[in-house]
Amino acid sequence: MCSLYEQHLAYRQLVEALTESRLPLIYPTPSQAPNLEPREVRPTELAPVIRPRAAGVELVQLKWGFAPPVAKRPPVINFRSEGRSFGRGRCLVPASAFFEFTGSGYPKTRWRFTAAGSELLCMAGLWRPAAPGWPESFTLLTCAPGDDVAPYHDRQVVVLGREQWAAWLDPAADPAPLLKPGPPGSLLVERAPREAATRQPALF
Repeated sequence: MCSLYEQHLAYRQLVEALTESRLPLIYPTPSQAPNLEPREVRPTELAPVIRPRAAGVELVQLKWGFAPPVAKRPPVINFRSEGRSFGRGRCLVPASAFFEFTGSGYPKTRWRFTAAGSELLCMAGLWRPAAPGWPESFTLLTCAPGDDVAPYHDRQVVVLGREQWAAWLDPAADPAPLLKPGPPGSLLVERAPREAATRQPALF
């Protein structure tokens, strides 16, 4: 289960990747472009999310985690993808990497997963509108682990290839071919230090 990921991509990198994928960014406009802070993202924090908008997509900041279904329970940060059609609320969650942890002691060993051949990966997500006492929010979809993740965890977040982004954002598209692990070698893994290395601020 993913409870930590990393975002250190510049806004211009997202725009270029979306343009190449034929997903024009309608909002924010260039004059409203955010300066995305390079950081590790934890549950309940605000993070960039890409969701469909008329004639393109928009980049918004949403809270990570759906409101818990029962009082005093943690927010729903991961959501099983199996057996669901997801006819609404699809989104992409851009990241530089995601983390998994192994070991029974403390601190656990931290493993950093990145997309092979790219600084950017997009995870399949769902977003929900605001509800009383809870703002607009998103969750990450999970599936059975592929060969790259299986040695470290029994589930993994769904990482979509660029050729799959547009299909995932289309509510009419069949999600079954998309919500599965990538082929072996599509993710690279390295043992990561407990504390993230300091990174330079993302530039436009």
